[in-house]
Amino acid sequence: MKSNRIDLAGFLPGKPFVLSWALLASAGCATAPVEGPARGDLLFTNYCAPCHGEGAAGDHLIGAPAIAGLPEWYLLEQLHKYRTGLRGAHRDDVEGLRMRPMSRTLMSESDVQLVAAHVAGMSTGRAAPSLEGADQANGAKLFVTCTACHGPDAAGNEQLHAPPLTVQQDWYLDRQLHKFKAGVRGANPKDTFGMQMRPMAQTLPDDQAIKDVVAHIQTLGQSK
Repeated sequence: MKSNRIDLAGFLPGKPFVLSWALLASAGCATAPVEGPARGDLLFTNYCAPCHGEGAAGDHLIGAPAIAGLPEWYLLEQLHKYRTGLRGAHRDDVEGLRMRPMSRTLMSESDVQLVAAHVAGMSTGRAAPSLEGADQANGAKLFVTCTACHGPDAAGNEQLHAPPLTVQQDWYLDRQLHKFKAGVRGANPKDTFGMQMRPMAQTLPDDQAIKDVVAHIQTLGQSK
């Protein structure tokens, strides 16, 4: 029996890019287009799952974060940034440079909205901590500055464009804080909210401080 998938080898080492004939049909190559939530599911399966996983729980080995259950507004905002070059265009942003062309495979604003809605509706989980040698007590002190936008429980604030942090893996938070601090992320003058985050990351004096605050974040929202 013939497979209904095409593997485009070489897109990612060990992560073949998969495109189904059903998606081709939805683009007009057949008479029964896939629309609505079913299309969001299909877009996720073909364009997001190869890196982020079927459950959107992320993959540390290739730097793909957990995205399941993130707010729809935040997913839309980040996809827009990737699609327009506000994020993922810096030469040192390895993961961002990989994500940017993937975001642009979404051919319309409708597709962007459908896949964001699908991912936002997926079940969330909490990854086991992976960072070692962190001082959570010191992290709690450092996190006080973060509460102004992300809230005391790190649940985020849509009005301030601050995402929730508790659903993210510690390695990803650690990596993003380093990117903000180094100007790999949040340096584009058109990225208003990224530019607000960058000086906040710069208040963390060193790698240990970043690790400490991330370790504290992992203790928040445990009952959710």
